[in-house]
Formats: sequence, structure tokens, C-alpha cells
Amino acid sequence: MSIFQRFFGSSNDRKVKGMQARAAKITALEPAIQALTDEQLRGKTAEFRARLEKGETLDQLLEEAFAVVREAARRVLGQRHYDVQLVGGMILHKGGIAEMRTGEGKTLVATCPVYLNALAGKGVHVITVNDYLAQRDSEWMGQVYRFLGLSVGVIVHGLSQGQRQDAYLSDITYGTNNEFGFDYLRDNLVYDVSEMVQRGHNFAIVDEVDSILIDEARTPLIISGPTEDRSEFYRTVDLLVKEMIKDTTTYEYDEKQRQVMLTEFGSERVEEMMAEAGHLAEDSAGLYDPANISVVHHINQALRANVIYVRDKDYIVRAGEVILIDEFTGRMMHGRRLSEGLHQAIEAKEGAVVQPENQTLASVTIQNYFRLYNKLSGMTGTAATEAQEFNDIYKMDVAEIPTNRPVQRIDDDDEVYRTAAEKNRAVALLIEDCYRRKQPILVGTVSIEKSEQLSEVLKAHTFELDGKTIKGIPHNVLNARFHEQEAAIVADAGVPGAVTIATNMAGRGTDIQLGGNVDMRLAKWREEQRDAGLEVTPQQALDKKAEIEADIKDLKEQALAAGGLFVLGTERHESRRIDNQLRGRTGRQGDPGHSKFFLSCEDDLLRIFAGDRLDSIMRTFGVQEGEAITHKWLNSAIATAQKRVEQRNYEIRKNLLKYDDVINDQRKAVFEQRQEFMEAQNLQEIIREFRIDTINDLVTRHLPPKAYAEQWDIAGLDSHLKSMLGLDLPVADWAQEEGIANEEIEERIVQAADARAAERDQLVGDHMRNIEKSFLLQTIDLQWREHLMHIDHLRTVIGLRGYGQRDPLNEFKTEAFSLFEKLLVDLRQNVTRWLMTVEFQFEEPPPPPSGPTFEVHLDPLTGENEAERGFVPDGVAADQRAALPMSALPDGWQDTGRNQPCPCGSGKKFKHCHGALI
Repeated sequence: MSIFQRFFGSSNDRKVKGMQARAAKITALEPAIQALTDEQLRGKTAEFRARLEKGETLDQLLEEAFAVVREAARRVLGQRHYDVQLVGGMILHKGGIAEMRTGEGKTLVATCPVYLNALAGKGVHVITVNDYLAQRDSEWMGQVYRFLGLSVGVIVHGLSQGQRQDAYLSDITYGTNNEFGFDYLRDNLVYDVSEMVQRGHNFAIVDEVDSILIDEARTPLIISGPTEDRSEFYRTVDLLVKEMIKDTTTYEYDEKQRQVMLTEFGSERVEEMMAEAGHLAEDSAGLYDPANISVVHHINQALRANVIYVRDKDYIVRAGEVILIDEFTGRMMHGRRLSEGLHQAIEAKEGAVVQPENQTLASVTIQNYFRLYNKLSGMTGTAATEAQEFNDIYKMDVAEIPTNRPVQRIDDDDEVYRTAAEKNRAVALLIEDCYRRKQPILVGTVSIEKSEQLSEVLKAHTFELDGKTIKGIPHNVLNARFHEQEAAIVADAGVPGAVTIATNMAGRGTDIQLGGNVDMRLAKWREEQRDAGLEVTPQQALDKKAEIEADIKDLKEQALAAGGLFVLGTERHESRRIDNQLRGRTGRQGDPGHSKFFLSCEDDLLRIFAGDRLDSIMRTFGVQEGEAITHKWLNSAIATAQKRVEQRNYEIRKNLLKYDDVINDQRKAVFEQRQEFMEAQNLQEIIREFRIDTINDLVTRHLPPKAYAEQWDIAGLDSHLKSMLGLDLPVADWAQEEGIANEEIEERIVQAADARAAERDQLVGDHMRNIEKSFLLQTIDLQWREHLMHIDHLRTVIGLRGYGQRDPLNEFKTEAFSLFEKLLVDLRQNVTRWLMTVEFQFEEPPPPPSGPTFEVHLDPLTGENEAERGFVPDGVAADQRAALPMSALPDGWQDTGRNQPCPCGSGKKFKHCHGALI
């Protein structure tokens, strides 16, 4: 610490100190606010809005608004904001990131800036990491907002379009980053303004901001549609690759970079196998002939699927479906699929149904979506290590908010063992010790596979207790397989003697409270009473709550006496933030706590960066089996390895953003133009401009300026006028006229085209305006789709320009600009050709399909169709729901495959939509 910092504090200290003075002013308003009745307190919202209309700013209202929210929370939730929570709220209002320790009440912190900014009436979005937290927080904190007269909506998976529109029209809208991002993309694919759901991007608060804006930002959000079915070819290639990789000399695997490639011998071997199977193109020169580029692509993807991607680590297979696992949160990512045929290759590897490949319809990176907001802020327990990235990409400063009470957690040095087996034995012994002493312990693992391996170790572990031999330590496993019960498991993780094994704790959202969670236990008791058919009176609920509170108080004292929650990490994650999140689960609100990491030379991080060297050092110093080495220098070396991985991941994200920035301006231009077309009532002028530009292009191409008349391509112009404009004009005769210029010929063509357009307009009548708009929007979508495909292909090969000593990024910018110019030209020409040449036929619309209609709703917590768990359509008896006949479906739907898109147009698979009722 410098002398200047010692006397004046760091910039963070000075920033927080200034806001603490403002928090004191808010506290000074408390007596006056407390004196208000509920009705008067609620009336403050209308008063604030009136003052905003008269010219006051949100900053001028901040102190009063924060005081009102603090009092409302005290009355409705029984929770009063601490001063440090008010400081956190000010950071969020300023558009910064508030770093607050776990258990400091970040969910409550957000209520103050959310309320203040919602007063402007432009909408506030609160972004969470999963549907469960979005639903929970919208109901929990929604009590405060509704008490103050604001409306609250929530966006979760499975909502209808109307429900989404209502949620976005609310003053405050909760939802996940994926839901908001995909709604933005879907809004730019609709054909009528009334079908759009979002109303702009005013202010957003991102919970677990590091998880969403950094971890999730490594991959873009993509909406895609199916292409032709090549499932059999995927299976064929998979079988060949599985056979080939039995010989490890056929490929090279770089685990650090997560890359795999064929060796020269491997290329020869696979070429022989593909030729024998007859999968190479006829008369091709070999595997790498341009005619076989698609075959090479499939082989590379099958190789990646079989070597790099590991079941129960990168993905799981549930009900015959391959579901990706978020490497940071350990959660299943329903609906997320790997692109470019990689997901299909994994499905072929696992023997699952191979879904058709997808074509990109619209895409956006997480970075560029959130940079649409006028003001963006976030909160998390771990942001300081990524402060540079937040500032570089999002222009957000990180402020560390002091804890309400001093932290008493003890962080021990890491223990490093030679083998994973030795480490697991040491872990089991420490868990046994905690179990004996009734100290609750949370055990963190880096993957589902590791958590289940440790679970097996604990089940097989034997020990003596009270003179008895006991096999197996009772424990709960919290990972992506059981995330439906995660809140209940975490709520009990602080009970004396509880042993909880968990994958990454990011975004779990439920605090581990020593002794247990009153609300969770009370909710469980209510559910038990309801299941037993008993009605709970208000007095019974109060009595039960008092009983539970007394019990939890005793249990908390036992847990505190044992040392508080012990957090045990079984492996270092590649990101320091994830380890800090795990440590942060203990020592909340000044409670005592303990944390320690156990490592081995076989762990991924150590093995990749220093495993062999560390193992040889341990052998040299004669470290015996079961012994561990511990030293602060070792901690520093591991932290250095983690920094290197973090830097690499930052470079990946930064590189992705550089390339996406190139097309982001194009995306915004296309989306904005598309919306203008949707909102316009009459597009005649725009269509005429397209027509004139197209004619100008044709004339310029065939009758070049400054060229002699005898050099003109009259036949080519005449042919294009017929095919593109439906015009049969005496262009050859015009060209023979004395002194005729190309400008004059162009003017005559424009007049003839205008006359033909007017005739067609008169023929079609009032419908022409709708036809023009519909076709223009469809053409934009088609051209943009093709443009994205070209951009994707360009991005995969542009790196090769580096071998020619040319900067790939500059080359990409140049090529992408040329492609965009081509998109605009093609758009004008295609719209003009269609509107000038298509023949219109007027028929009565077909009658609507007969038969019953069904509703389908996906459970926001599980993503499963509620129809499969008891939904009964109107007119169908409860005992008939499993036997609904196939004939109940509309004609033509009976042959739909279970994994094909549902014919109703919902976008869901048939088995998750109407097929669920059969």
C-alpha cells in the first residue's frame, strides 16, 4: 500500500465513503417516512412520477426514493436495508458493478435502484442466471414493488407471446439473459409490430454479473432452423472414427487448447476407410479434394466429439437427448446446441436420435446484446479479478462494498497430494471428522462426474462411531442432474452434521444459513399438510413458524460451536472467481467459517500446467503416499496458472467480440431498417427507389458510362429487363437513335417500369400494400440468413490469411463489407423482380383445420411439458388423458415424428407439444 493510499484510501474507498455520507442522509429521512400510513407511502410513487414530469432528475429523487423502498421492505418483508446495501444500490444506479460478499443481501440491494429507475416508466430489466431465480425473485421482491404501486412481470421458458408482451409492459421485468436475448432476436424475425414483445432497452441490473457477462459471453446467442437430414452419414462417420482412434497415433490431442487433429498417418488411414466405404466423391484426388470438403468437416467433428467431449462432464444424456452442461455452473442448458454439426456428432457417438443440422436465422453475442442498454449495472460476489474486462468491454467500474459485519472466515493453504486416490482418502477423512463433530460441510467439485465419484467414495467409507462400525457417510449431491431440488438441498446444507457435495456454486441463489432456513422449512410443512388434506389456519402457521425458529436457533448454536460451515474444495477451477464463489458460501454475515482446497497432481489444472514437474519434485523430496505438501508459494504458483487460463479465456472473448463488432453495425442497420418497414403503412416510395436503383445497376452494367454506343450490351440489357422487370421494350431501336445517351434510355425504362407497376397495383388493389410489406420483410430475412451463413464460413477460414502476412481481422472487415454491399444489391433486385414479374391468383382461403385445440405449457423450473404430468384438455376425462386417440389430431399431423417440429408452429418438438397428449 502506498503512502498516499494509507492516508487518503484507495479510489474504491473514496468512492464508497462519499456514498456512505449519502446513505446517512437516507437514514435521517427514516423517522418521517416511518410516520406515513401504507396509503401515504404508496402515494409517494405518484408524487415522484409527477416531479419527474416537472423536470426533476432521478438523481435528485434518489435519497427519498431509497428511503421509501427501505420502509416498504421493512413493512412487507420484515427486512430493513443496511447502510452498505444502500451504497450498493447507489453503485447500481450509477451503472457500475457492486461486488458484495455472499450473504450480504444482493437481492434486496437491487430493489432501491430498480424502483428508482422504474419511476421513469421506460421499463427496468433484472437479469438472473436461471428461471428458478427469476420466478423466485419476481415473487419475493415483487411484494415490495406491488406494495408501492408498480407492476412486475417475469419472463421464463414456455410463455406465450401475449404473456411475454404483458411481462415486458410491466414496470419491472425479471428473466434470464437467454430469454431476453432470444426475445430480442425473435422480435427481429416477426412480420408485424404487434407481434413484438420487447419495448426497448432502458436499464438492466444483472445478477451474478460475472457469470453472465463473462462466462456466458464466450458463445453467442443463435436462433436457427433445420436443414436437410444427414443423420445416417453422422452415424457412419462416427463408427469409422471410433474404429480409427483405437490407434492413438492417428491423432494429436492438445488438452490445454482443447484441440484435436489427425496426424499424417491418421489422414491416410481415414482416407482408406472412407474410400472403402464409398463415401469419397467420384474422380476425386483424395480426402482433401475440394469435392470432399464436407466429408472432412464431418470427420473432424466426429473426432472432436469422441476425443474432446466427455459424457457427464461436458454433456449428459437424458431420455435419449444430449443436453449440454454449463462448465461454470454445472447446470443443464436445455435448448442449447453446438453448431456446425458438432452436436449431431455427439448424438451419433451416444447412439441418440440425430437431430437435423441447423441454419442460423439470427444471432447476437452476449456483449453486443447488453451494450444495447442505455444503462447497465450488475452485482456479484466476485468481480474484482475481472475488473479490467468489465471496463474494456462494458464501460462498467467495479466497486467493492464493505461487509455489514467483519469477516471471520479462515482460509487454509491448499494441500497437494500425488494422486487423486490419496486426495480422495484425505477428503473422506476430513468429511468424517466434520460429520463426527456435527460441523456442516460443503464439498465443491468441478464436474458432475467428479461429484458422483466422490459420492461413491463416501458411500464406501467405513468408520467407528459410538462403538459401532458405520459404512457410508450420509450426504446430498447437488449437480445438474438434480437441480430441481437444489434450493431445498442448499437450505439444509447449514444444519449440524450435513454433508453436501456440489458442483460450481455460481448462481445457486439460496444462502446457506447455519441451522437451516425458516421459510423453506415452513413451505415444506405447508406442502405436507396440503398433501394430507389438512387446511392450515393463520394461527397454526404462526405457531409452526415460532416452533421452527426456536429449533433453528438451537441448531445454529450447535453449528457455531462446531466452527460454522466448512467449505472443502476438491480441485481448483480454472477461474479464480469460481473458487472464490465456493469459499464465499461460508462466513456469511460475520459467522465463523473455514475453507480449504485439496489438490492432486492428477487434477486437470495441475496436470496440464505443472503436473509432471510437481510430481517429480514430490518424489525428489521423498513425499510418502498419503502425505501432502502445503506452502504459500504453492498457492501463488496455482494462482498464476489460473491467471494464465483466465487471460486465455479473455482473449477468446475479446477476439469473438472483435469479429462480431464488424457485423454488429450491419446487424443494427438491418434490424432498424426492418422495423421501419414493419411500422410503415405504405412502402410504395421505398419499392420505387429499389426499382430505380435496380434499373440504374442494369443500365450501368450493360451501357457503361463514357462507352461508345456500339460497345453497349443491348442484348444483355434486353434479357435482364424481361427477367427482372417483365418489360419487353424496343431497347435495340432506342440505341439506334441519333445522339441517344444511356441516361435517356434509363429514364425511358424507369417510366415504363412505373407504368407497369401502376397497372399491377390497380390489378391487385388494396392488397398490394400488404403484399409489398410481407415480401420485403421475407426477402430481408432470407438475405440476412444467407449473409450470416457466408459470414460464418468466412470466419472459419479467414485465419489462414495470416500465413500470407495479412491481418485476418482487417481482411475480415474488408470481406464482410463486400458481402454486406452484395446483400443490399441482392435485396433490391430480388424485391423488384418478385413484385414486377410474379403472377397473382386470387382464391378463397382454405377453411381452418377442424378438430379440438390443445394448450401446452412448459414448467419454468424443469422445462418439461406439464401435460405429461397431469394436464387434461377440455372435454377429456382424467382417466382418458393417457389414451387420447391419434385421430384427435388434425389431419396430416398423425405422421409427425416425435423429435420433429410440431406442426402447430410453436417451435417445440412434437413430443414436447401436441405429441405429449397422445
